[in-house]
Amino acid sequence: MDPVAEYLEALQTERGASPNTLSAYRRDLSGFLGFLRRRGTRIESAGADHVARYLLTLRQAGLGPRSVARHLSAVRGLYRFLVREGRLGRDPTEHLEGPRPPRRLPRTLSPKEAVALVESPTLDDRAGIRDRALLELLYATGMRASECLALRIEDLNLAAGYVIPTGKGDRQRLVPVGAQALHWVRVYLKTARPSLVKRVDPGTLFVNRAGRRLSRQGLWGIIKKAARRAGVRTAVSPHTLRHSFASHLLERGADLRSIQAMLGHADISTTQIYTHLPSAAVREMYRRYHPRARVSA
Repeated sequence: MDPVAEYLEALQTERGASPNTLSAYRRDLSGFLGFLRRRGTRIESAGADHVARYLLTLRQAGLGPRSVARHLSAVRGLYRFLVREGRLGRDPTEHLEGPRPPRRLPRTLSPKEAVALVESPTLDDRAGIRDRALLELLYATGMRASECLALRIEDLNLAAGYVIPTGKGDRQRLVPVGAQALHWVRVYLKTARPSLVKRVDPGTLFVNRAGRRLSRQGLWGIIKKAARRAGVRTAVSPHTLRHSFASHLLERGADLRSIQAMLGHADISTTQIYTHLPSAAVREMYRRYHPRARVSA
C-alpha cells in the first residue's frame, strides 16, 4: 500500500475522519505528489526545501494563506505518520512554518433574526413540521449539520430534555434541549415523521419526503428557504445557527467552558473566538457613553 493510502486509512480508523476530510486530504496530497514527481523525487527522499518550494508554488498560483496552510497541514500530517510508523527517520516539515491565515469572526444572526428563521416554515404539511422541528433543534443545541443528520431517535431523550450527538472522532456529548425545540420534535414525531417514513425506517430522526435519511443538500435547502421566508438578507448556513447558538448564550452570561462542552470543541481556544464578538452589554455601553455613537438632532 502506498504511504498516502496508509495515512488516510489511519486517519479514518484512528481519528474517525469524515469522508469530506479524507477527500480534502487526498486532493491536497495528490498535488504534493505531483509536484515531487515532476522533480523526480519521492515522498521518502524529499526534504524541507522541497516542501518549502511546493508552498511557494501554491502562493504563486494565487492560493490564499488559509489554503496554503491547509496544504501544509496535510503534508505535515503525512510525514508525522511516516516517522511514527518507522518509515522515515525525520520529518522534513518539522521546522517549517506556514502562513498564518487571518482568523475570521463567525457570522451570526441577531436573536430576532434567529427566531424569525426557525419560526418561518409553514405548518400545513408534513415537511413544514419537520423543518420547524429541525431548525428549532439546530438553534437550541448548536449541533453541526453532520451531527444533526446522523441523529437517531434513541439519541434524543424527550423526557429528560437532552440530546446525545456524535461529533468528530466519534466523541459523544450530552447537550440540553430547550422547551420549544422539545415541543416541535414531539409534534414532528407524532404527526409528520410516521407518514414520511415508507416501508423501511432508516432510524434517523430526520427523513426526507422519500422516507430516507435527510441529506446535507436537503438540510442546506431547508435553511436557505427558511432564511428567505424570514427576510434574512445575509448568507445563512447550518454553521450560522451553530455560531448564533454560541454567541447568544455568551451574550446572556453563559460561561465559556459550558459552551465549549455543548459545542463539542476539544480545545477551549476554538470556543474563545466568540469572546471577540461584541456582546449586547458592550454595544449598549458604547451607545450610551461614546460621544459619537448617536446621530445628533
